[in-house]
Amino acid sequence: MYQNTLICPLPCVAGRIASFIFYYLQENLMSNRREFIVQLSLGTGVLVAGQAMAQGAALAETDPQAVALGYKADTTKVDDKKFPKHAAAQQCSNCALFQGKAGDKAGGCPLFAGKQVAANGWCSAWAKKA
Repeated sequence: MYQNTLICPLPCVAGRIASFIFYYLQENLMSNRREFIVQLSLGTGVLVAGQAMAQGAALAETDPQAVALGYKADTTKVDDKKFPKHAAAQQCSNCALFQGKAGDKAGGCPLFAGKQVAANGWCSAWAKKA
């Protein structure tokens, strides 16, 4: 039921709130249509907000995991002396680990759980997308 609790617990929280609202509606049997619609819209708003927050914040270059992998939000700012295998054409958007869609400015990466990496970023774990 709660498969993604380790990665991002926010969808679970939204689900619990929605379950509570549904239970509340069943137990108290709304007295009129207007009250029902207000309760329904509040529940929908909570679910939408939970999904928006579940996308995660942008990864900071100062994050310990980012520092360990040499992550830079802009691939042109990578120190080529420190990372000799880096090439200018290598970006998160063309990495096999990038979970964003084509054209997205940011997307998820399994190496940085719950954080969004910049599409034109780079880290030392870059692997060519097949």
